[in-house]
Amino acid sequence: MVITMTKIVGVRFRTAGKIYFFAPGNLDIVRGNHVIVETARGIEYGTVVGDAREIEDDKVVQPLKPVLRIATPKDDEQAAKNKEKEKDAFKICLEKIQAHGLEMKLIDAEYTFDNNKVLFYFTADGRVDFRELVKDLASVFRTRIELRQIGVRDETKIRGGIGNCGRSLCCHSYLSEFIPVSIKMAKEQGLSLNPTKISGVCGRLMCCLKHEEDTYEELNKKLPNPGDHVTTPEGDEGEVHSVNVLRQRVKVIVEENDEKEIKEYAVEELKFKRRHRREKVDLSPEELKELQRLEREDSKGGKSKLDDN
Repeated sequence: MVITMTKIVGVRFRTAGKIYFFAPGNLDIVRGNHVIVETARGIEYGTVVGDAREIEDDKVVQPLKPVLRIATPKDDEQAAKNKEKEKDAFKICLEKIQAHGLEMKLIDAEYTFDNNKVLFYFTADGRVDFRELVKDLASVFRTRIELRQIGVRDETKIRGGIGNCGRSLCCHSYLSEFIPVSIKMAKEQGLSLNPTKISGVCGRLMCCLKHEEDTYEELNKKLPNPGDHVTTPEGDEGEVHSVNVLRQRVKVIVEENDEKEIKEYAVEELKFKRRHRREKVDLSPEELKELQRLEREDSKGGKSKLDDN
């Protein structure tokens, strides 16, 4: 079987945005270049995230659109002007929303590179009839107007912020696509199941719960559960008090001279029959209900409303 390859270059259109593939043609494109490409939204200005390379044809959605050109100083100037215009467009749209009395929260305004369209991103609790608002905005900007309702995760991705770890939010700094997150991941890592402690700035389960999930799953396979009975190197029977997943250490309650004592062992020193991991949930009904709600919303996944190129 002959495997055919296609030369591609990855391009992003916003910070930590989804990466789209384009054909570089004969252009000498390297990582960090700004390029002009044609997308479903029109002509756009993007940033190259890696040097041109070849990948298998079946990993590319055909037909692959070409890079029109490497951005010129004039293109860079146009992109900078668009950023300034977006600030004014945001203010105008905010005023129009208030004038129409609409229950919606404006998040961002964005011009396509060729100024063929202005997109306004907003959040709202339900559906919003913004037809009159669109007409009003079209009369002001004299171009195509699109209002797009986004979710709280997309809002946080646009605005950014600082997470509990003290660092810039993953979704805003590098995470190009949202990943499904579940309560099971928090349980596997021995984290508190308090909704306020495992929820991010967006109010959803933290994306970083996924980062170390595979490692914790593998390490937990080698450990007994708290409450399991094990045999120590001395031949004593004991009950597991707690485990340290990363250090692979186990604290065991053993009885000596009618007195109970906690001793710590490396897991490989113990003999035990591995059973299914028990999941202790010490939560109020309200906390459990809130966790289940967060998990349902995160499991929906779906494509980000910011990605439509």
